[in-house]
Amino acid sequence: MSLALPTSPADKLKLAAVTSIVVAAAVMGLKYLAYRVTGSVALYSDALESIVNLITAAVALYAIHVSSQPADRQHQFGHHKAEYVSAVVEGVLIVVAALLIFREAYDALINPRKLSEPLRGLAINGVATAINAGWSFFLLTWGRQQRSPALVGDGLHLMTDVATSIGVIVGLALATVTGWQVLDPALAALVAANILWAGWRLVRQSVSGLMDEAVTADAARHIREVISSNAEGAIEAHDVKTRAAGRVTFIEFHLVVPGSMTVAASHHICDRIEAALKESVHGAQVLIHVEPEEEAKQSGVPVV
Repeated sequence: MSLALPTSPADKLKLAAVTSIVVAAAVMGLKYLAYRVTGSVALYSDALESIVNLITAAVALYAIHVSSQPADRQHQFGHHKAEYVSAVVEGVLIVVAALLIFREAYDALINPRKLSEPLRGLAINGVATAINAGWSFFLLTWGRQQRSPALVGDGLHLMTDVATSIGVIVGLALATVTGWQVLDPALAALVAANILWAGWRLVRQSVSGLMDEAVTADAARHIREVISSNAEGAIEAHDVKTRAAGRVTFIEFHLVVPGSMTVAASHHICDRIEAALKESVHGAQVLIHVEPEEEAKQSGVPVV
């Protein structure tokens, strides 16, 4: 029996999310082992953040599953924004992890802890960090290609975990060489501050998506160029509006045509523009309102 590989974009995203859960579980186990070997508060904090990685990977899988569902009576524009909700949850969990790390670092500063077998712990943590770095790079690269906020959010979270681990490794190495045990919790606190900033940035970006933020200026200019170069027979397009929802870009505008043009002819122009936009803009959903020339209320994008 041969295993069927996923072919649809949604199935590929789900497979990536499931793999993230497996990777997160493996990395969490390795980091907890490194903590048990050394007793380092920095390694404990690193392992603690890996628990959040596991939770966020599961949240991302659920969000991708929901967002891939077809439109229904209650959600007639689809479920694409579910991934933004996932990214917000991940950002909040990142902030929570950073606060927990701050607490542990403070406790270790007040009550210094002697490290045991630091080299062995560094080696174990290094393996976990390498796994995380490779997988986070894949999630960021492929998630952006697929325009998946959930996978990009998961990748950003893992990248902060990689930064945490590198900081922990450096801190433990310096503490081992110099004997300054205070470096262990101090560096953990610095890395926690970086994680806190990453969590805030992820939440801010996700909230922008939930608020129907328009596409970037470059993307909007490209959309207008596509409309202009494929609207032969029309006079102009105006009131062009865009909004991004996960992997979908909604585009709507008014198309001005001669008043004497038939419905069939104007429909043919709309079909041509819509096809060009869907080919040029990933996940485009297009809505066009046709206006006769004498009813047009404003000027807009001229037709080339």
